[in-house]
Amino acid sequence: MSTREIQDQKAIAREMFVQQAAHANADVSDSPLRGATICSTKSRREYTLESTADEFCKAADTSLLPVIGVDAANLMRVLRQLEVIAKRQAPRIAVKVKGSILLLDLADILAVQAEGNYVSLRHRPNPYLVRESLSSMAKKLKPYGFIRIHRSVVVNISAVEEIQPLSTGEYRLRVKGGKEYLVTRTYKHNLRDLAQLWVGSERLCG
Repeated sequence: MSTREIQDQKAIAREMFVQQAAHANADVSDSPLRGATICSTKSRREYTLESTADEFCKAADTSLLPVIGVDAANLMRVLRQLEVIAKRQAPRIAVKVKGSILLLDLADILAVQAEGNYVSLRHRPNPYLVRESLSSMAKKLKPYGFIRIHRSVVVNISAVEEIQPLSTGEYRLRVKGGKEYLVTRTYKHNLRDLAQLWVGSERLCG
């Protein structure tokens, strides 16, 4: 499961929890809104109610709504469970090393570098040499957040900490642990995938 998918699940969990709390609290016996049903919700403070009398949707006075109490403890428990599930389902790669098949978490692989007919998996704490072409590895790893930055290097975008533009039109990229790699002009467009939002750097990687 990718980082983006984990974040999406957390957002969904939060929204579901808030909606459940809203529906549970809205059904109060002494509420002045008893007999009306919620037909849509735009936010926690904006409601549109469907009157049982005229079947028309009218904006409700939010001051008449019961106070919604969200149990923070339950919400945190749900988020922790999601994190456990995500960690349990974190994508792994099976590699054959010295006659054995190792299962490695992709999150622990900082980069993949070509070395002749092999590729070196820059895995923390120990690198592994695997007989595979870099092109093949780049294709297999792309769906899991890896980008190609050089004809001989693929990096894990979650491991990138800094990029520095060079006067040559290339870039220097630093990953966790301090290792640096050169990003050539051929692959610099891939740097856009490093972040979902760019601030004050519109022309970067252009």
